Amino acid sequence: MSLESVRSFFATHAPDIEIIETEQSSATVPLAALAHGVDPDQIAKTICLRAGDVMLLVVMSGNSRIDNKKFRSVFSAKPRMLSGDEVMAATGHPIGGVCPFGLATELQVYCDLSLKDYSEVVPAAGATNAAIRIDPERLAELTKAIWIDCASRTDSSAG
Repeated sequence: MSLESVRSFFATHAPDIEIIETEQSSATVPLAALAHGVDPDQIAKTICLRAGDVMLLVVMSGNSRIDNKKFRSVFSAKPRMLSGDEVMAATGHPIGGVCPFGLATELQVYCDLSLKDYSEVVPAAGATNAAIRIDPERLAELTKAIWIDCASRTDSSAG
C-alpha cells in the first residue's frame, strides 16, 4: 500500500515527521490547501514526467505549472506527461497522492525553485488524504533532489 511505503520511508529517514491524514480528500491543490489551511502555493505538488527516455519527478509549488521552454533548457527534451497507470507503476502512489517519498522505483527527484518561497510546504504522502508539513530544503535533502527552475506561476502570486 502506498501510504505504508511512505510511513516506512519516514520511519527510516525522518521519524520526527508526522503523516497527517484528513477525512476530506486533498487530491487536488485547492482541496489540499483547504484541508491543511495553507496558501495553494504551499502545496508541494509532485508531477511524474518523462524527458526523452528518462522518467523523473518534479516537485513544485501548487499554483505553478511546467514551463516547456525552461524544462527543455534543463533536460534537453520536451516534458511528457504519463498516464495514471504509468505514474502508479513508477511511484507506487495514486494520482492525488503522488509524492517523492517511499517510491516503488528509483526516480530522480527535482525540486523547483518555486518551493523556496515558503519556509514550510505540504506535499502529499502516498494517499489522496495524506500529507506532511516540511521545510523545502529538508524535502530536497531527504529525497536527494536537485534544485531546478522549470516552472511558471499560473496565478497572480507570480512575482
